[in-house]
Amino acid sequence: MAGSELTNVRSPRVKAARRLTKRAFREQDRRFLAEGPQAVREALKLDGVTLELFSTAEAELRHPELITEATLQGVPVHRASGEVMSELSQTVTPQGLVAVCRLVHVPLEEGLRGEPRLVAMLAHVRDPGNAGTVLRAADAAGADSVVFTDASVDPYNGKCVRASAGSLFHLPVVIGAPVGAAVRQLRERGMRVLAADGAGKHTLDDVDLSGPTAWIFGNEAWGLPEEILAEADDVVRVPIYGQAESLNLATAAAVCLYSSARAQRVP
Repeated sequence: MAGSELTNVRSPRVKAARRLTKRAFREQDRRFLAEGPQAVREALKLDGVTLELFSTAEAELRHPELITEATLQGVPVHRASGEVMSELSQTVTPQGLVAVCRLVHVPLEEGLRGEPRLVAMLAHVRDPGNAGTVLRAADAAGADSVVFTDASVDPYNGKCVRASAGSLFHLPVVIGAPVGAAVRQLRERGMRVLAADGAGKHTLDDVDLSGPTAWIFGNEAWGLPEEILAEADDVVRVPIYGQAESLNLATAAAVCLYSSARAQRVP
């Protein structure tokens, strides 16, 4: 690793990276932070996405393959002191690796290009941990893309990036899309649009999920507003067989997405 250890938390390089913890600066600089070995590993798999890598000496020893890969790609690698890493990290216990990355989202048209069969849309979702977990579940279920509407959390929020466990780099992600415009384009591509809501008239057991399906998932506390429910072809709830009052957003989304994935794969 070239260069001396970064120890000054007020150095221009550290300050430029640190400012990316704020959404306004992420949007202005068109960059974000990816923290932890899993996120860094997946970011490095995409050409030109990783711009800089900060690593502690301990992380360099634990993950030499990431340091080597970054160096081979010509990515500047900076050894950082524990104090500097704590300044860049947004976790209680930093893992010693933080990458500065280019924004990776795509326009709505590109995110829905081709003939998508499974899409997840997050409408009014505000919790970054939930949003990142839904993104990870969508990736695991084989979704074609994930759409963050204009009223949802920023997927480049540090907690969202960590919760996605690298899935942010695996599939097309759309941000800032108006719900109506997204629904129109989904229908133009032959997709059935289903809203997941606890007050749905039908359950997952009642609906045919074998065709191309887009799921809309709503806010953690109050679900989906009436105007968005009205946009959907059907409102579907996850059946509760036990005594639990409900499922949280990320769990319900995973159940819905996997139900669609399974129905599309079973002859």
